[in-house]
Amino acid sequence: MRIIAGSYRSRTLAAPPGMATRPTSDRLRETLFNVLAPRIEGAVFLDLYAGSGAVGIEALSRGAARVEFVERAPAAVAVLRGNLEKLGLTVGFRIHSRSVGGFLRLLKAGAGFDLVFLDPPYDAAREYAATLGLLGGDSVGVLASDAVVIAEHRRKEKLEDRYGELARTRLLEQGDAALSFYAMNRIAV
Repeated sequence: MRIIAGSYRSRTLAAPPGMATRPTSDRLRETLFNVLAPRIEGAVFLDLYAGSGAVGIEALSRGAARVEFVERAPAAVAVLRGNLEKLGLTVGFRIHSRSVGGFLRLLKAGAGFDLVFLDPPYDAAREYAATLGLLGGDSVGVLASDAVVIAEHRRKEKLEDRYGELARTRLLEQGDAALSFYAMNRIAV
């Protein structure tokens, strides 16, 4: 795994051992950030189910102002911390070692996340509905008014077109994976 572009371009990242964490492929990450390119500079980025931190670190590399990583698996948190340390990153991020649902329920309105990426374990299909439901419902106040929420999922797994106030604006498929983009009031992405 490597960082695709930005100030840490081509630097390698470690991944947690085993199959419990499935890092977003370099190719899919490149596709994601090609779409997000006009929005990433100065953005407040939320990386849910962060795993190794590859997506959030890519956001920092490309100029995000701040990244909040949320990951509860101790092995993944250790790798995430190691990746940040290896790159010499000491500011511009926070790691929340807890469940995504618990984290979202504790957030206060006005957190102002511009971009939210979620990539739960593929086998935890209920996590998609629960997390997107929180973001589009009870936790909607934590998103900036023009926020974009992106869910990585299996291509064969069909997510809903709407979760509360969040509506899907785009679906990109690549190999066995897909990216569903959601926004408030159908802001185009």
